[in-house]
Amino acid sequence: MIANSNLPVKAVRSLSKTVRALFSVSANDPELAVAQFRALSRQVPLLYFLLIVSSLAVSYTFSHLAPLWLSVWLPGTLCLIAAVRGIHWWRKRHQNVTPDFAVAQLRRTTKMAAFLAIGFMSWGLSLHPYGDAHAQGHVIFYMGITVVGCIFCLMHLRSAAIMVTLIVNVPFILFFGLWGDQTEQAIAVNIVLVSIAILTILMTHYRDFADLVRSRRDLMTKQAETQALSDENFRIANLDALTELPNRRRFFHDLEKAFAEAQAGRLALSVGVLDLDGFKPINDTYGHATGDRVLSETARRLEKACLGFIDAKADIYRLGGDEFGLIVRDAACEEALSEVGRHLTDVVRLPFSIGSTHAHMACSIGMATWSKTIQSAEILFENADYALYYAKRNLRGQTVLFSDKHAAEIRTQTQIERHLLSADLEHELIQLFQPIVDLKTGRVLSFEALARWYSPQLGLVAPDVFIPVAERAGLIGGVTRVLLEKALREMRNWPEEIGLSFNLSAHDICAAEGVVRLVAIVNASGIDPRRIDFEITETAMAHDFVKARQSMQMLKTLGCHLSLDDFGTGYSSLSYVHRLPLDRIKVDRSFVTDIENDCASKVVRSMTGLCSDMGLKSIIEGVETPEQLGRLREMGCDMAQGYLFAKPMHPSMIAGYLADTNRLKANHAV
Repeated sequence: MIANSNLPVKAVRSLSKTVRALFSVSANDPELAVAQFRALSRQVPLLYFLLIVSSLAVSYTFSHLAPLWLSVWLPGTLCLIAAVRGIHWWRKRHQNVTPDFAVAQLRRTTKMAAFLAIGFMSWGLSLHPYGDAHAQGHVIFYMGITVVGCIFCLMHLRSAAIMVTLIVNVPFILFFGLWGDQTEQAIAVNIVLVSIAILTILMTHYRDFADLVRSRRDLMTKQAETQALSDENFRIANLDALTELPNRRRFFHDLEKAFAEAQAGRLALSVGVLDLDGFKPINDTYGHATGDRVLSETARRLEKACLGFIDAKADIYRLGGDEFGLIVRDAACEEALSEVGRHLTDVVRLPFSIGSTHAHMACSIGMATWSKTIQSAEILFENADYALYYAKRNLRGQTVLFSDKHAAEIRTQTQIERHLLSADLEHELIQLFQPIVDLKTGRVLSFEALARWYSPQLGLVAPDVFIPVAERAGLIGGVTRVLLEKALREMRNWPEEIGLSFNLSAHDICAAEGVVRLVAIVNASGIDPRRIDFEITETAMAHDFVKARQSMQMLKTLGCHLSLDDFGTGYSSLSYVHRLPLDRIKVDRSFVTDIENDCASKVVRSMTGLCSDMGLKSIIEGVETPEQLGRLREMGCDMAQGYLFAKPMHPSMIAGYLADTNRLKANHAV
């Protein structure tokens, strides 16, 4: 019983809540309030225009039938208020409003609608008794039709529309239904039906309007979420996960935009490519986790450095591995661009903390500046990449600006590449051989094969010219194959105790097919693999140390000897060298040239001692004078080669050279 007694109370409360909702403006739906305001700002001025014109027409009809205060002054006052409100809404028809402002205006409009409805309804019913049948019909028409138009203008504000309907039509129906004649009573019944229809349409329209606003809001919310997800995906797709720098994809996207601006004359554009020197040994020695931390630290340093430039605006990107991209805007001059490069190389040279020790790196940078002769962003990037290539080969650890000289080199290399592609390598590639001598006995131990290319179109092309082109063009594999096969054929004419020293490129030892091809050529030659010494440069190993070591181990298993060429010019650490299956180390000629200098002498002595401690043989390159030879013998060096012993010779001269050498040794013994 107690539960049942609560049912009427709940029903009353529910009904009361529903009624309040019908006659009030809620602030709980901000988007709906703003949409209502925008709709009303276009419709309310029309409402007031309709109301004023209709009221003035009725006022004119009754101006001679009713008192002036009733027929003129009262409607005039009401029309003035309506005009002010109409102008107010007209001015706000294009205004962007906040939800709070919209709610306040809607509530004010609801109150004003009730006030004006009471005023005009009371005025119309007060006029009715003064007129004849035609004038009274005008009042009925005015109140019946005008209110319908006003209600439809207020349909987006349900509370105001319902109030106007009830305030005007209920008194109208009662007045004419109870005290009117038969015609007026019939009109009252008609108004009842019209009011029901209007309220039904009003409720349906308002519900659909509210649903439409909510659907639009939900759609916009989903669109915002989709856009946010798209933006996040774009950010992730254009961000390097390790360093959190913009990645290669973003670099070329930004470069295309900047290039278009440069073409339009809106900025001065330069592009840089930065490559770390010495990162590979750190990564391979201390592990990839440490390598990742070093890369992250490098990225932070570069990014911070780019924020400090005054004469230029620079953005740094990670292109992949240990290579970074640079877009420089509005560098004042070449000096400013060089200063950018110097500052970046300086921050990379600072020591990196690795546990209890420190590691050191450098970086080489190639830069190119846009000019009207450069037709695409791709060409501009290729120019910067060539400047980096030049820096890596000639000015390691420095910044190189692309110049006309480099453009001429590219044209020359393009020409060389074109002829190399169509060359008959078997007939055009030739080899010269330079002896490697035992410093203790003076005996020739082996010959180093030195490649030359004689092109019918270009003439004799030096190896330091065509080998880099072959490497960049992906042709080095074919060149190596032809040269090694030729060298092994020449070895058949040599004494069994004479070996061959043969240079390998990074592609030969860092690509799986490269080392497999080498093994196949050696096996097919019939030459004892123990007579072959493959020379590998530090830079070739730094290209991919893991693959290089695997390839070297395969050659070692075959029985070949392995030498580290140009030692002292790269960035190898001692632990880096210790992990390789080496037999010999070749000390670069640059240390021998100035061996009379105490500093250079100490360096060579240290390298020789290192080889001895590690159980390796030392080979000194570039020996040209008896004085140099004497110093090297004093230091205990094992082997040497250079012009002092012989210049590179044609294969046909080897037999005579060996005979002369043996004769001289015999005479010396006698």
